[in-house]
Amino acid sequence: MIRRFIFILISLVALSSCQWSGGKSNNSTDLDIKIDRYDRLQFEYVTMNNPSALQKMNTDFPQATKILIEDVLAIGEVIDSKINDRILEYYSDSTLLVLMQDAEEKFKDMGWIEKKLNKGFKQLKKELPGLPIPRFYSQISALNQSVVVGDSIVGFSLDKYMGADYPLYKRFYYDYQCRSMEPERIVPDCFTFYLLSEYPLPWAPGRTLLDMIMHRGKINWVVAHVLGYDSFEKEMGYDEKEAAWCKKNKAALWKGMVDNGHLYATDPLIVRSYIRKDPFIPILGEKTPASIGVWMGILLIDEYMNTHTDVTINELLNNTDYRQMLADVDFKP
Repeated sequence: MIRRFIFILISLVALSSCQWSGGKSNNSTDLDIKIDRYDRLQFEYVTMNNPSALQKMNTDFPQATKILIEDVLAIGEVIDSKINDRILEYYSDSTLLVLMQDAEEKFKDMGWIEKKLNKGFKQLKKELPGLPIPRFYSQISALNQSVVVGDSIVGFSLDKYMGADYPLYKRFYYDYQCRSMEPERIVPDCFTFYLLSEYPLPWAPGRTLLDMIMHRGKINWVVAHVLGYDSFEKEMGYDEKEAAWCKKNKAALWKGMVDNGHLYATDPLIVRSYIRKDPFIPILGEKTPASIGVWMGILLIDEYMNTHTDVTINELLNNTDYRQMLADVDFKP
């Protein structure tokens, strides 16, 4: 079961040289994370109708295939008798074929991603030695999900990280959306979604905006910590102009959230206005950077951790009493 929140030809030599790992989670601090190129199997099956590629998709990556078919593409169940034909039909679109080819060309080498994943998990395992390290794979989701998380697996979609200036994106996305589709966002996105799946916000009636922004902020704070970001604005993907806005307006933003009673609001419209990625939704009469509430949540967590130096990251991740955490700090941005 997915734990959520919530696109010519590759040479035969390249395809035959793919290394497919056994898929066991690595729980050692001596890491060697390798990314499985599930995307190449997809392309080989679609363009060559190669039964061997389909067999590997089903035998070597049964969970990834099930997630792709049933949750990402939503074209049926993996046990459907005609599901193989549906996959071929779905990906036969000429635009998707070009996108798959472009993704292969752009991501010939995954070494830089593997290096960052290993470095981040090595740091994270120091804080959370019991945290299982998932199996990572790359896929083509036909511009659907950026990252999917299953049982001990994390898949990221190369077609959602082709770069902000990728021509095809201009047809389907706003500029602010394209900015989050840079290759450099793969690693932080993988860490964020994986940690959100491992440390979900427990369901409870009356969850407030404070709960949401501090929980999301907590996860992003940890990701910024383990990946060594020099600012929380960078971890959020803000540009220089947005970062400057944050620094200039953080006191006024916090005062507005408090004075308007938004912190303890449960109205979904208010909650979404602070956490959604659309920066053009006016809050408090002024346009703000995307997910500005999550950024404020990071600041709250940072204040809490700076004033509670005895609290470990493990304890932080397992604490969801955000009302008490706020009461334990004198937050004055």
